Amino acid sequence: MGIGTSIFLIAVGAILTFALDASVGGINLDVVGWILMAAGVLGLIMTTLIWGRRRQVVSTTEPVEPVEYRRVEERRDIAPPL
Repeated sequence: MGIGTSIFLIAVGAILTFALDASVGGINLDVVGWILMAAGVLGLIMTTLIWGRRRQVVSTTEPVEPVEYRRVEERRDIAPPL
């Protein structure tokens, strides 16, 4: 879940919990809103933890091997322009 999806879930959950005063048969919209907000917050925390681990710098102490150079020869079968 990305940051955008998490924020979207938090916003939809807040709208269902605090802004709507409707009732749907058999479904409590306040509870659904709280569940969506909790899922959004959990997703936001998980996303930031995963992205935080990806950005760590890893350094190695092994010496770097020298680059191998190759000689390239160009062959032209035609005379150069005058």
